[in-house]
Amino acid sequence: MVSLARLPVTRLPRMTTHSWFITGVNSGFGRELTEQLLARGDRVAGTVRREGSVDDLVAKYGDQFWVGHLDVTDLPAVRTTVDAAFAALGRIDVVVINAGYGLFGAAEEVSDQQVVHHITTNLLGSVQTARAALPHLRAQGGGRLIQISSVAGLTAHPGASLYHASKWGVEGFMEALAQEVAPFGIGVTLVEPGGASTAFSRGSLQIGAPLDAYDDNPAAFVRIFREKDVPLLGDPAKVAARVIESAAVEPAPPRLVLGSDSYAAITTSLRNRLAQVEPQEATAAATDV
Repeated sequence: MVSLARLPVTRLPRMTTHSWFITGVNSGFGRELTEQLLARGDRVAGTVRREGSVDDLVAKYGDQFWVGHLDVTDLPAVRTTVDAAFAALGRIDVVVINAGYGLFGAAEEVSDQQVVHHITTNLLGSVQTARAALPHLRAQGGGRLIQISSVAGLTAHPGASLYHASKWGVEGFMEALAQEVAPFGIGVTLVEPGGASTAFSRGSLQIGAPLDAYDDNPAAFVRIFREKDVPLLGDPAKVAARVIESAAVEPAPPRLVLGSDSYAAITTSLRNRLAQVEPQEATAAATDV
């Protein structure tokens, strides 16, 4: 097995234009990516759940911007929309899987319906988008998949168990997928942003109904997001610029950590996990045949 992280990194000369497919372009990182790409002359095929939410960009950029209406929980529609985008643009160099939202609260505080919708959106929607794009990327001889994950994909905090479940699932899927598709010239990058002041921190965040039993529990911390806007370190414009820049790096960076808060949390989490596992080398071997 080839370790992509050990291969030399080079920056390729930028093509005159690129073509991109991005899910969830009406707000947050998706909107920021789309605005920067269109402004520099690239073509973008974007999806929105709410029709009319990007009419200003359509009016400004015309045929440079293709828009599809898509709710990624409709898994058959994901494939239909991806197929339509490739048909409209002819070739798509970079697929950015961005659509998703946060679900916070202790595991008991979220409803069954919230759990199913959240996992379907964040995990199954991402899986299906990648699966739908792969036949097209293979047929054209390569391309790039960029998954917008989160610091929450490599860490775990009380009050975000369902959000972590969705992001850890995405991380495992994409890390394995990267090894499957590398022989086809398809690169895969997981983007790990920390906190940023996007629509995620405002409208794209759901919080479970609080239970009295958790009032003094560490999980209750996330209730602060219900009460007020929490200042966050990340600059969405800078995050988007780094994501765009990464598409020109070969081989594809397996992970792109963005934000000092993300770097600190991820490295602490990985060190703690190693500290839990490394002392068990002898006892682990004791169960071998």
